[in-house]
Amino acid sequence: MQKLQIAGNIIDVKKRKIFSGTLAIENGKIKKIIQDNKKYSNYILPGFIDSHIHIESTLLTPQEFSRIVVQHGTIAVVADPHEIANVGGLKAVDFFIKQAEKSSLKIFFSVPSCVPATKNETNGAELSVSDVEILMQYPQVKALAEMMNFPGVLNFDKEIIAKINTAKKYRKPIDGHAPGLKGSALKQYIGAGISTDHEVCFVNEALERIDQGMYIQIREGSAAKNFDELHSLIKTHSEKCMFCSDDKHPDELIIGHINELVKKSLDLGYNIFDVLTIATINPIEHYKLDVGLLQEGDPADFIVIDNLTSFKILETYINGEKIFSKGTSLIPISDFEPINNFNIGKLSSHEFSIKTNKKFCHVIEIEDGSLFTKNSIHSTNIKNGIATTSIEKDILKIVIVNRYFKAKPAIAFIKGFGLKSGAIASSVAHDSHNIIAVGVSDEEICKAINIIIEHKGGLSIANKENIKILPLPFAGLMSIDNYENVASNYSQLQQETKLLGTKLKSPFMTLSFMGLTVIPELKLSDKGLFDSLKFEFVDLFVSL
Repeated sequence: MQKLQIAGNIIDVKKRKIFSGTLAIENGKIKKIIQDNKKYSNYILPGFIDSHIHIESTLLTPQEFSRIVVQHGTIAVVADPHEIANVGGLKAVDFFIKQAEKSSLKIFFSVPSCVPATKNETNGAELSVSDVEILMQYPQVKALAEMMNFPGVLNFDKEIIAKINTAKKYRKPIDGHAPGLKGSALKQYIGAGISTDHEVCFVNEALERIDQGMYIQIREGSAAKNFDELHSLIKTHSEKCMFCSDDKHPDELIIGHINELVKKSLDLGYNIFDVLTIATINPIEHYKLDVGLLQEGDPADFIVIDNLTSFKILETYINGEKIFSKGTSLIPISDFEPINNFNIGKLSSHEFSIKTNKKFCHVIEIEDGSLFTKNSIHSTNIKNGIATTSIEKDILKIVIVNRYFKAKPAIAFIKGFGLKSGAIASSVAHDSHNIIAVGVSDEEICKAINIIIEHKGGLSIANKENIKILPLPFAGLMSIDNYENVASNYSQLQQETKLLGTKLKSPFMTLSFMGLTVIPELKLSDKGLFDSLKFEFVDLFVSL
């Protein structure tokens, strides 16, 4: 019989009190909590939960992801394998879940609801209603993942409604994704049974959703950061909030995770029990997670910190097993053979030229730190009947190449990247994960894309002098290297991109969302330029 005793100042979030005492642990569970009058310098509290994350977006395998986040006091996540599902369907999701089982971290899953996200782009596979039914029976599956196709909900699309009903059949919650939706449309969307939203950017949007029973997942990722706008909800509606990261790249993940939001909240003066309710109780109870909350009989899932000011994580325990201590992750590593879906050969630069006799065109205009874009009209440079980029106006070329079969590249223009030379490209391109690139010249764009094709996945940078890549051979989404190397190589790529002229904080993350047609206002899919407000394709060039 495995026995363990841990003493310290115990933070009981459920009873909203702090007391000195000892946890008596047997066989991975808290058998008894013994209060005493001793003085301790350390604190023991429930571990943190990320209520919505795409592990694939960290560029890491589930095990390497786990090895990072346990250092930050995360003991469980609700992962949406939407990215790998778009690449390989049911078989890929099953493979991913089995890989996650090898980790000590408690990785729960939601079933991707929109694969493909829409019919406006080409992906590698579909998840049918019957596939959703199969996955809903997995013990690790706790929800139906973000319902991005809100028009399908509002228009009673048969397949969408069938997936929602499947989740209801298994009594599992349904996550939302409805940026900008309000009024009667929002009411109908929530009325379909959708209970969360992580796409909220403004307090008034959050309050409208909370008033109708929704949970707000306060998101702080690498591209979308909503904490600063939404943190007032901690004081007013802590019972209806959760924390999440959604998409987080390895250079930021290695610095912190949900613990950063907890500490920022406490630094702002919010009540510790309100903050920890959001970080622990709410996701556990909403998703019915088998995760302990420092109660007798619970799984022994908890963290030990130095104090309530610096909030340094000293140790992390899951099921009574110490998996992080003294700055070292104790989760073991195992090898595996990655899966992938890459079926095209190299391209030529002439495939990216645009012939036209029209001067004005739609331009995707980005805003740093936001997934939203604007649809603006600008004049382009025309040379010998070919539309070219304009470094002076910061109007660059954006390209999407179908990686699942040979097809004509989709090409448009984008403003806001700020590159003065070179190109960057990625096979992480939400949601279908075709190859996406932005650059100054066709030749450099072609170089950046071709090295990704050669490695069957990756993030790349190319200019006249050199080409560099961070290979992502696992579904074209993840590295099979250790997290230290991935984070270091990613940071180096980011810095080299900055040398090309961009001032974006996270250029690769921003690039990866420029093909996401369900986020307003203007995006590019492999099928063309898409206006998500009108929900229709638009011509690149316009007549004025």
